[in-house]
Amino acid sequence: MEAFTIFLLFLLVVFFFSTFKTIAQGQIGVVTTFGKYRRIMLPGLNFKLPFIETIYKRISIQNRSAELEFQAITGDQATVQFKALLLFAVLDQQEETIKNVAFKFLDEKNFMQTLVRTVEGSVRSFVATQKQADILGSRSEIVDHVKHQIDQTLEQWGYHLIDMQMNDIAFDSAIMKSMAQVVASNNLKAAAENEGQALLITKTKQAEAEGRAIKIAALAEKEAAQLRGQGISLFREEAAKGMSEAIKQLQGSHLDASVMLFSMWTETIRHVAENGKGNVIFLDGSVDGMEHSIRQLMAMNSGNLWTAQK
Repeated sequence: MEAFTIFLLFLLVVFFFSTFKTIAQGQIGVVTTFGKYRRIMLPGLNFKLPFIETIYKRISIQNRSAELEFQAITGDQATVQFKALLLFAVLDQQEETIKNVAFKFLDEKNFMQTLVRTVEGSVRSFVATQKQADILGSRSEIVDHVKHQIDQTLEQWGYHLIDMQMNDIAFDSAIMKSMAQVVASNNLKAAAENEGQALLITKTKQAEAEGRAIKIAALAEKEAAQLRGQGISLFREEAAKGMSEAIKQLQGSHLDASVMLFSMWTETIRHVAENGKGNVIFLDGSVDGMEHSIRQLMAMNSGNLWTAQK
């Protein structure tokens, strides 16, 4: 009797654990009955008919990733090495989607193999239409091409591609070396052009500055010459007025104008002697020489007087 009781308790425990199943968060349970699909179980505690219903598979609805390494050949026959990261997930939690995920492929290994080969084929088809010089700048175009090509196929499998990152794109060492040489030569060319432009700008600015300096100096010289000319003209005008006034006073006093001229001549000699830098002054001290000098002064005075009166 005691053994029968223990057996009943054992059956109850087995029945309990066979009847209630827990599905973890982030997963969906696929239930079959004698091998045929029946329904899905959502996360949490679920009821199951013991010995009749079986949890065939637990489908993860979380994001998943896969790394890819493969080669492709460009349109100009250059070999390109790709390293990419795929980020994908189950399309949604609808029953039809979960059925596709559970039964489209034999197992997870077959699905991943098909996904990777499909992505590689899509990338190769795009790269085959490009030249090697354009590949490095075509990361976003490659990703867009892959998404456009395989999104519909993945939906039929119950998945969708969230993102694809091209982590590394590399060519053969010989091609990389030649590309580096092209970049270096282009940089040298650009540097030479920039240096030439800078030199041209410097020379142009210097020429403009020199031109402005010459123009300013010419204007200053012009103004100075005008001022000197005005000063000389005013000096002559004032000198003529002074001599005219002095002659008028001499004539009013009934004196000979030669007296004033003689005085001017002697004052000039004294001024030269005081301010001249020479050591010797040669003068004609004879009576004829004095008379000749006075006649010249009188002639000059006559001309200045006529100018002043005019």
